[in-house]
Amino acid sequence: MDFAVLGLGDSSYAKFNFVAKKLHRRLLQLGGSALLPACLGDDQHELGPDAAIDPWLHALWEKVLGLYPVPPDLGVIPPGVPLPSKFTLRFLPEAPKMCSEEQHVAGADPPGPPSEQQPFLAPMVTNQRVTSPSHFQDVRLIEFDITGSGLSFAAGDVVLIRPQNQASHVQQFCRVLGLDPDQYFTLLPREPGVPCPTQLPQPCSVRHLVSHYLDVASVPRRSFFELLACLSPHELEREKLLQFSAPQGQEELYSYCNRPRRTVLEVLCDFPHTAGAVPADYLLDLIPPIRPRAFSIASSLLAHPSRLQILVAVVHYQTRLKEPRRGLCSSWLASLDPGRGPVQVPLWVRPGSLTFPETPDTPVIMVGPGTGVAPFRAAVQERVARGQTGNFLFFGCRWRDQDFYWESEWLELERKGCLTLFTAFSREQERKVYVQHRLRELGPLVWELLDRRGAYFYLAGNAKGMPADVSEALTSVFQEEGGLSGPDAANYLARLQRMMRFQSETWA
Repeated sequence: MDFAVLGLGDSSYAKFNFVAKKLHRRLLQLGGSALLPACLGDDQHELGPDAAIDPWLHALWEKVLGLYPVPPDLGVIPPGVPLPSKFTLRFLPEAPKMCSEEQHVAGADPPGPPSEQQPFLAPMVTNQRVTSPSHFQDVRLIEFDITGSGLSFAAGDVVLIRPQNQASHVQQFCRVLGLDPDQYFTLLPREPGVPCPTQLPQPCSVRHLVSHYLDVASVPRRSFFELLACLSPHELEREKLLQFSAPQGQEELYSYCNRPRRTVLEVLCDFPHTAGAVPADYLLDLIPPIRPRAFSIASSLLAHPSRLQILVAVVHYQTRLKEPRRGLCSSWLASLDPGRGPVQVPLWVRPGSLTFPETPDTPVIMVGPGTGVAPFRAAVQERVARGQTGNFLFFGCRWRDQDFYWESEWLELERKGCLTLFTAFSREQERKVYVQHRLRELGPLVWELLDRRGAYFYLAGNAKGMPADVSEALTSVFQEEGGLSGPDAANYLARLQRMMRFQSETWA
């Protein structure tokens, strides 16, 4: 069999493009014939995965067309001609008598537990800022009432939430594209067997489509510019869009779009003649759907029955653009105020990557700086409720009095003998102190727990540098306390990972 493997990965993860590499090797072992070496797209590259994909695809088509020429009676679609849209939007002359969106939300009782297709509309109970007002970051502890939802979860599981676009962005989008937000339409697939998105009611209003489905606040990919160029009737704008979508224009596109984090909506505003001419049928091809965001569950049902809590850092930063960049989901959640009236958030649960031992006397070492501590609060609550001892938590933040999440709760558990807490407040002394420094300082205890008492080690938090620093601290502990050589210490850590006694959940 002739084959070619294209992997989409992110080199900030330890197992970069692991599946693509393994699949390529396995197909070779089975006697397959590789048309090309495996392509390893990297999201961390300045130009994104396209930096590797562009030259690879060019070489692939040359190979494929040489081996399997196009039949003479079949024409090639010329560049600049868009493929037909996946759906057609049939606009209705008047709004339906009963609001389909309300029917869609209420729906019948779902057959199983809540899912992406049928999320649970959870009432928000509290939305409380847990960092001091003077702290640079707004972090929220948000609690939902999940009574009657059928949801169940364990420590380490995650909740998924699908956010909505800001009302002002919805209005601006409709204005730029010349759409009436209150007009209704039905969605019809062009080809048989193509399902309509389950998140959209039938019929659906333009307002619902834009606020609940189209990710107008995302940073557009190159394919967006390619399709937009095909749809543009304006010569100057089309020329610029073609430049952005060409391989040689990728550095310019990166400077215009990716570096300042310019959004779909902002790009459309920069190309008004093109935006005003986009056929409504192409909206779902042009703009990706809003993706659900995953949050570690920060509470246990054993401690808080019928409740689900999350810890949310509100994303807000400045680029060279005038308008600050805001995280779609975190900003939307932060804006909801249950004190002003009922608030419901669509959510569902899935297993996370952390699983905790059920044996009563197995110790756990948890390293959770910042919001990385969230899954460990659920784990500690669950383990304490079950009478499991040997809970060791390493928590790090900037200042004790500004971003020490759940301080009183940890201290009370420590007073009761249910938890051993180690803290690192990075800004409270001249030399910055992080969780990895505490691990080195407590090397004898860490070695004793892991090597003699069979402890499990967990790590959660930002993927930038912390996981590598913690792994380095651990290998140095293995060398100093266990007397292992450098290679043996690395093998010891790898063995812990294989045995699931070293687990991590990190995010970029």
